Order: sequence, then C-alpha cells, then structure tokens
Amino acid sequence: MDTGVLTALGGIGIFLFGMKILTESLRAAAGDGLRRAIARATTTPLRGTLTGALATTIVQSSTAVTVMTVGFAGAGLLTTGQALGLIYGANIGTTATGWIVNLLGFKLKLGTIAMPAMFGAALLAVLGQGRWATLGKGLAGLCLLFIGLDLMQGAGALVQGWLGPDVLPGDTWAGRAQLVLAGAVLVAMLQSSSAGMALLLVVLGAGGVTFTQAAALAIGMNVGTTLTALLAAAGGSRAMRQTALANLLFNVISAVLAFPLLDAVSPLLHGTALGRDDQTALVLYHTSLNVAGALVFLPFTGAFARLLDRLVPERPTAHLPALDPALLADPETALAAAATVAGDLADRMFAATGAALAPAPDLRGLAALSAQAPEVLAQLQAFLARIRLPDDRPALHRRMTALLHLTDHLGRLAERLSRTAPLAASAEDRTLHRTARAVGAAFRRPGLPASRFDRLADLIDRRSLRHRRATLLREHLGQVSVPDLFRRTDAMRWLSHVARHGERIAHYRAELAGA
Repeated sequence: MDTGVLTALGGIGIFLFGMKILTESLRAAAGDGLRRAIARATTTPLRGTLTGALATTIVQSSTAVTVMTVGFAGAGLLTTGQALGLIYGANIGTTATGWIVNLLGFKLKLGTIAMPAMFGAALLAVLGQGRWATLGKGLAGLCLLFIGLDLMQGAGALVQGWLGPDVLPGDTWAGRAQLVLAGAVLVAMLQSSSAGMALLLVVLGAGGVTFTQAAALAIGMNVGTTLTALLAAAGGSRAMRQTALANLLFNVISAVLAFPLLDAVSPLLHGTALGRDDQTALVLYHTSLNVAGALVFLPFTGAFARLLDRLVPERPTAHLPALDPALLADPETALAAAATVAGDLADRMFAATGAALAPAPDLRGLAALSAQAPEVLAQLQAFLARIRLPDDRPALHRRMTALLHLTDHLGRLAERLSRTAPLAASAEDRTLHRTARAVGAAFRRPGLPASRFDRLADLIDRRSLRHRRATLLREHLGQVSVPDLFRRTDAMRWLSHVARHGERIAHYRAELAGA
C-alpha cells in the first residue's frame, strides 16, 4: 500500500510538472497573438465562448485563460459582458485534457514511447534556440504528462486493495453531495483540474470508484478550479472581482443543474459510438456538463452581467484608473493594464492640451491634470518596475520598452503643461498665436498619426528661427522689452517641445497597439 501511495504521488507530481511545462511552452508559442485574439474576438458572448474554448485548448489550461480574462477585465480591456463569454469557453476548453488523457494515454498507451521521446525532447530543449527550444520544452512537457499518467496507472493496481467504492460515501444523494465537496477540495489543493481529472480517470479504470461516484467528484472539480481566479481577484478592482465571481457562479449553477441528472444521463453516456467504458463516459459527461452550462447561460449573458453589477457595486469615479497589484501575477496582463492606464492618461493630456490651445482657451483640464497626473505617473512607474518578464518572450520585452518610453514622454509633457506662462505669451504675439492654434488643433484630433505631429514640430522649428530673429529685431527697435523677448522665445520653444512629446507619445502608442 505504501509503495502504491508513493508511486501515485510521484505520478501526480510528474503529471503536474509536465502540464506546467506544456502550458508555458504553448503560451510562449502562441505569443501575443493569443492576447490579441482574446482581447478582440469578444464582440458577442458566442464569439467569446468560441475564443475561450479555442484558447484553453491551445494552452491546455483553463486557469491560465481565466486568470488572463480576469486581468484583462481589471485592465479595462474587456467589459464584464465580454469576459463572461470567455469564461464559458474556458470551462469547455478545459475538458480537452480529459480527451487527450483518455484517447492517447489510455487507448493508444503513448506512455510506452514517452521515455525515449523524452530524450529527444530534452536535447531539443537544451541545445535548440528560439522556437526549436520552445518546441522541445513543449514535447518534454507532453512526455512528462504521459510518464506521470503511466505511474498513476501502475499505482492504481497497487491501491485497489485499500481504495474501493465501499470506502467512499455511499451511492446516495447525500453521499454524492459529499463527493462533490471532496472533488472541489481535491482540485483546490492540486490547483489543476486537468491533474484531478487524470487521477480520477486512473482510479475509475482501476475500479476504485463507480461511475456515479466519479461523476460527482468531477462536478466538484469543476467548482474547485475557480479558486485560482478568486485568489487572483482578491482585493482587486471591481471588474476583476466581478469576473472571478462570474466564473464561480457559472460552475456552481452548472453543478446544481447537472447533479440531479446523474442517473438519467448515465445510460446515454455509456451508449455512444465513442465507447461504452466508464472512462469515456466520464470524459463525455465532463464535456457535456460544461457545454450544457454554456448553452444555458449564453441567452442570459446580459442579465447575468447586470446581476454581477448589483452583487459587486461600485460608485463611479472621475479619477484616473488605478493599477491593481493583483495583475502582476501575469506579466502579459500587467503590461496590458499599464498600457491601458498610460493610454487613458495620454487621452486626457491631449484633450486638456487641445482645450488650453483652442481659439477660446479652457484651462480647467490642465488644472485637473496637475492634481492627478503626477500621482498616476508615479504609480505607473512603480508598477512597471515590479513587472518581471520571462526571458523567452521577446514580444513582451518590446512592449515593455515601448511602455517605458511612453511613460517617460507622458511625464515630460506633464511637466511642460504645468507651466502656464507660455500660454499667456502666445496670446500677445501673432506668430505665437497662429502656432499655438495649430498645435491645439493637432492635440484635439483623436488618433492623429505620429507623422503629422512630426511635420508640425518641424514646421514650428523652422518658424522658431524666423520668429527669434524678428523678435530680436523688434527689441532692437524698442518695440518689445527684453523681458517680453525672453517670454516670447520661451513660448515658441515650449510649443515645439509640446509638439515633439505629442509625436513621441503617438508613436509609442501606435507601437503598443501593433505589438
């Protein structure tokens, strides 16, 4: 018995480690394309569901996709309604691991070739570079997954003598409810529904549990997998807490709906063309549970989002958005959040600058920014300093570099805008007045490309030389005092610097949008 327990524990550990390596490799291979797909392909709940299912199947981790969704919601990239579709899909996509384990691990028994394949995968991971190294790590993770599965299967025969249906709660509704709770606790401890399902399939194949007992445990595992998202959202923003709560409610309500139907669906699950054995029936039940839950929730996504608004209320605020430290758990999500906050600050700076340099100047926006921008910039800089990027994700490093440049120019522009003397000087000189109106018009145009700002800044530089000579001549003729001379030349330099910062900010925002 001791040998069986130790072998089973070792198999679970190897399976978990293999799943971790496989998931990390698949996420690295998917790159920023996965992030863009998740952020963009959510225009409807159905599209979000399909995207979530596909993304989870690709990276083999519903936890990774759910935490990413929670982070994107917290970063303001997704509304609660958009995030709901991704949650439905992630719960469907996580069932793919059960099919891989059942069809490849049990039916084809690929564990027999996993050991020699592991040698080649390890060489590729160690000696390869770039995508070849990522491929090697992914194959190594897959091999470890099947090796761990083989160890668990071998241990199943050893533990058969002390683990059986009679040891677990009886096949009554009360007993099944206890098993649902046990399944939730097991996956909460393992932090992997995939490992929990693999272990359950092994025990079911060894006769350690009946089908109905295994199905009850699977229902609980569905609920237990929500713990990671709840922890990621704890203390987070309202959007994060709403999304994590939605994931919990989806799985709990799906479990409540599926629990009474266990006896009714059992004959149907054992009579399909996919196979009549208990293991295939269990994987099919797990998939059907999540697909049925998505079908029930999809028509009521709008009402579900409104319910979440009531359950997690928050008063609206006019302040700039805050960065949530909980987002730092996932560097990709953290960068997306930082880009959102930087973009929001840039929009407000541009609007305030455009209003201040309008034909009828309005300085209220600059006054509000002078109180808010320094605090937000300090918070943004501290947040970026805490982001830890993996070495094998060059796209993330490029995004970080662009964000650092963007933050730097936002700080410099904020410093320029804190000086209002050049605004007053621009009203006293015709050339300055005309230049200020041109700069204001550029800042008032949303999405103006960096090239237009660049041409404007070049024009101001050329005009500055003529303006300086003309102002010096007017001072020589006694038409302008020496203090006015310095005020006007300083105002032209101020306008040139503001335009240059606008060009750099537009450039790095475009670079982030295309990354």
